[in-house]
Amino acid sequence: MLPLQGIKVIAVEQAVAAPFCSSRLADAGAEVIKVERPEGDFARGYDAAAKGQSSYFVWLNRGKQSMVVDLATKEGREQLEELIAGADILLQNLKPGSMDKLGFSLERLRKDYPKLICCTITGYGDSGPYAHRKAYDLLIQAESGLASITGGADGPSRVGLSIVDIATGATAHAAILEALIGRGRTGQGADIRISMFDVMADWLTVPLLNSEAGNPPKRMGLAHPSIAPYGVFRSKDGKDILISIQSEREWKKLCAEVLGQPDLPNDPRFANMVERVRNRALTDKIVGDSFATMTRDELLKRLSHADIAFAEVNTMADLTVHPHLRRIEVDTPKGVVTYPAPAAIVVGEERHYGAVPAIGEHKDTSEAPRARAKSS
Repeated sequence: MLPLQGIKVIAVEQAVAAPFCSSRLADAGAEVIKVERPEGDFARGYDAAAKGQSSYFVWLNRGKQSMVVDLATKEGREQLEELIAGADILLQNLKPGSMDKLGFSLERLRKDYPKLICCTITGYGDSGPYAHRKAYDLLIQAESGLASITGGADGPSRVGLSIVDIATGATAHAAILEALIGRGRTGQGADIRISMFDVMADWLTVPLLNSEAGNPPKRMGLAHPSIAPYGVFRSKDGKDILISIQSEREWKKLCAEVLGQPDLPNDPRFANMVERVRNRALTDKIVGDSFATMTRDELLKRLSHADIAFAEVNTMADLTVHPHLRRIEVDTPKGVVTYPAPAAIVVGEERHYGAVPAIGEHKDTSEAPRARAKSS
């Protein structure tokens, strides 16, 4: 029996943040009813990378039931009311105020359904000067300051995936699970409000505190602001390898067993982390010049033997064939799609992952999701 079996979730959701959360609830056995507008979640049209379907939608909507509900009509609102009345969790990330205008204010829902756990995702929360702004992932990356510390010296950059949406969905997931535990003790539901800006501000605590202390972070690409050597160096055959030296013991081993320069740590310019950071350009040049004399295979062998932390700077093509990549197979309206497995592994429990629904595939809540797929 899966941990959330018997839990019913109504997800009035779109895009990425809320669907990320509800997909994890579905993975754990919850019955997730995705309420879609007649034209469907607009994320269905983001791209066509998954057998002609949106990669985002296929990733984040497995195991759900899709019900088309036209909330612009009286009948649609009555249908949603009926769904909520039988639910444990209501998750929604519509534009702020939309649910209120439709007659589904949180105050009213909490009064009528005291055991209901409501989770509302917005861009900037319920109050404040930006509360009614539209908010998307990249907008929050910029507004929160994340983009200002991402990238290289040439300018700010976006993180290469929807980090704000994913972080928000993960935060919502954790908060809902906490609320379920709380309800099991008190019998009472919860009113959870999560803003994308708050999530990212929380994650930015370390660079913020450093900035307020007079040490604003600098964009350094794949280097580290307070550790050296910590960055990318190129092998003789053109392969980029990132190394991280966290201690003096590791620095000495790198010098002796990889660089072949065991006396280097005795040089005052490289004698400790503070001096190596102060002389970063020279530190990196010495490491880089040495790496450039060895092939990728020779470097990986030496680094492994010396127990130095390293990684290859891979591409998505490299990830496709990576020896550590675990995949699951998920059924979709256009056939089976394989993609990376959820990270959590529950020992002794083989997880099965539900199919991705077509728009309005489930006409009523008694219809189970289609064929289920197995992790591999």
